[in-house]
Amino acid sequence: LIVFSLCLGLTCLSGFFHMKSKNYSISKSHEELLIPPMPCHAKTNVMFLKTHKTASSTVLNIMFRFAERYNLTVALPADQLFHLGYPRTFLAHFVEGFEAIGQNYNIMCNHLRFNPLEVKKVMAANTFYFSILRNPIPLLESSYIYYKNNVPAFRSSKNVNDFLASPTKYYHPADHRESIYARNIMWFDFGYDNNAEDDTKYTQAVLEEIEQNFHLILIADYFDESMILLKHALCWDLDDVIYFKLNSRSQDTVQTLTPESEEQIKAWCSLDWKLYLHFNQSFWRRIEETIGLEVLEKEVDHLRTRQKELMETCLSEQEAVMKDHIRNKALLPFQSGAAKILGYNLKQDLDNRTLRTCQKMVMPELQYTSYLYTVQHPHKKRKELGLPLLWTSLQE
Repeated sequence: LIVFSLCLGLTCLSGFFHMKSKNYSISKSHEELLIPPMPCHAKTNVMFLKTHKTASSTVLNIMFRFAERYNLTVALPADQLFHLGYPRTFLAHFVEGFEAIGQNYNIMCNHLRFNPLEVKKVMAANTFYFSILRNPIPLLESSYIYYKNNVPAFRSSKNVNDFLASPTKYYHPADHRESIYARNIMWFDFGYDNNAEDDTKYTQAVLEEIEQNFHLILIADYFDESMILLKHALCWDLDDVIYFKLNSRSQDTVQTLTPESEEQIKAWCSLDWKLYLHFNQSFWRRIEETIGLEVLEKEVDHLRTRQKELMETCLSEQEAVMKDHIRNKALLPFQSGAAKILGYNLKQDLDNRTLRTCQKMVMPELQYTSYLYTVQHPHKKRKELGLPLLWTSLQE
C-alpha cells in the first residue's frame, strides 16, 4: 500500500505540473516560460453546502475522508442530530462543541440551510466555500421518490407526472417544513424563500449574492468534471476526490417524466431552474479559464482509471447492490420513501489497512457522521443508528 500511495503521489504531481503548464501559451516570451509555476498548498478550511438530491452524500464522504487524512476538526451536528438544524436556518450553536471550540473548525459539510453570518462564526476567515447543483428536472423526480412518504404534496398524488400535471392541487406552502422538497429545494438550501415570486430583479440579486458567498459551485450532472475542478481549486491530490457513488437508488424506482412534466418543472421550479442555468454556465467558464477542456478530459480519465482500480481492490461486486444483498449490516444505507438505496459489499480477504480504507469509501453518511462524532467528542453519548457498529472501538 505504501508503494501504491507513492505511485499515486507521483501521478498526482505529474497531473499537477501538467495542469500548471497549460497556463503558458506559445505566444509568451522565452523569459516568461522559464518562470517556474508557483506551488499551491492544500486548502484545509472548507465549507461545503450540502444540497439535497445532488450527489452531495458522495461529496460529504470525500470531505470526511479528507478531514481524517489531515486530522481536521469537523463541525458536526450537536447531540443526536445528523443535520445542522435543517430545515431551520443555520445557527452556530447547532454545531457540537461550538461554545468551547469557537471559530476553529476546519470542515463543515452536513446538511444545513445556509446562513452566512452564523456559518462565519464557526468557520475560519480564510475558509473556501463551495456547493453543488443539479438539473432541476431529474432532481425533482429524485425528490419525489425519496420523499414520497414525507411530503404531503407527493403523498397525495399518484405519481410524479400526476403531481406535475397540477402541482398547486397538491402543494400547499403552509405545509412549510414538509413541502420544501417539492419546490425549489436548492433555492431553499441556499437560504432563500422557495415560494418567492420569480421576479428578475430579485433572482438576479440572489444569484449575485451566492456568487459573493461561494468560491465555487459544482454541477452534479458533470460529477467527474466537478471533482477535477474541485481538486484544482483546493489544491488536493487525485485520491482526495476519488469516490464510490453513495446514496444512489436502483433503476426500477426511477419514474419516467413525460415531456410535459419536464417543461412543467422548469416553470414550477423556475427559481431552481435559473439558479442551475446560471451556475452551469459559470462552471464551464471556470473550467476553460483555469484548466482547459483538454487537460480536464485527461484528468477525468485518470480519475476514472483510479476509481476502477479501487473498486477492483475493495469490492466483491464491481457495482452497488440492493440493501438485502449487503452482507455487513453496519454498512446499510438509510432507506427513504419509495427509493431503494444501494450499498456495497467489500472483499473478505483484505489486509487491515486496505480494509479500513475501503470501509471509509463505502461508509454511508449517517454511519460516518456518527463515527466522526465519537472520535471528536468521545465523552458525549454516541449518536444512535439502530445498526451494528462497524468497529467496537476507535482503535480497531
